[in-house]
Amino acid sequence: MYKRILIKVSGEALADESGFGIGTKTIGDLVRQLKVLNEEKIQIGIVIGGGNFWRGRQGSNMDRSTADHMGMLATLINALALQDALEAQGVPVRVQSALNINRVAEPYILRRAIRHFEKGRIVIFACGTGNPYFSTDTGAALRAAEIHADVLLLAKNVDGIYSADPKTDPSAVKYERLGYMEVIQKGLKAMDTTAISMCMENEIPILAFAVNEKDSIIKAVRGEKIGTIIK
Repeated sequence: MYKRILIKVSGEALADESGFGIGTKTIGDLVRQLKVLNEEKIQIGIVIGGGNFWRGRQGSNMDRSTADHMGMLATLINALALQDALEAQGVPVRVQSALNINRVAEPYILRRAIRHFEKGRIVIFACGTGNPYFSTDTGAALRAAEIHADVLLLAKNVDGIYSADPKTDPSAVKYERLGYMEVIQKGLKAMDTTAISMCMENEIPILAFAVNEKDSIIKAVRGEKIGTIIK
C-alpha cells in the first residue's frame, strides 16, 4: 500500500520485561518484520525514542537542554542496537544522527538518506531533530515530511489511540479514525501537538498501532485494518 514509510518506534516498546534496556525478543521480532518489508522493496526510515533508557522529563531538576540532549543520546543507543540486529540478518542499514557523532553514525543529510533508500537500505534517524525542547515525535514528523513518506507509522505499546489511558481507565474507548484537529482538540496523547500539526500541514497520514502484536508493522504497510488512523 505504501512505497516509502517512516516508522516511529517508542523506546518503551523496545524495553524488556523490567521496562528498561532492550528486550531481545522485541527487537528480534521488529527486525524480522523489517527484513520482510525491505525484501519487498519498501523504502523504510525509522525514528526510535529513548524512553527505555532516559526521558527528558526525568531530569526535572536539571537544565532542560541538558536533559533533552541526554535523551537524544539514548535514541542513538537504540539506533545502534537496531542497526546491529538488522546487519546480523543481512539487512542493509545506515544510522544518521542529527548530532555530529561521526565515529559511530553518519551525519543527517537528506539527499544521502534518499540515496540509501534508492539502494535498498533502511535508514535509522537518531537524536531527534538535534535540538532540545523537541520530542522524538516531532523528529519523526519532520523526517517524514523531509523524505516525503507516504505514511508515518506509530509503533507503540498500545494498540491504537484511546479516549483515555486504557491501563488506568477501563471505560476508555478506542478510536478507529480521527482527524488531525480532533486529536488536538480532544487533548489525546497520541503524539505531541507540534508533531500532529506538522503532519497536518504536510498531509502525512498517521497510523498508530501496537508494535508487540504479531506482524503489526507488516499488516500496517499492507493496508490491513489495524490500530487508529489519523488523516
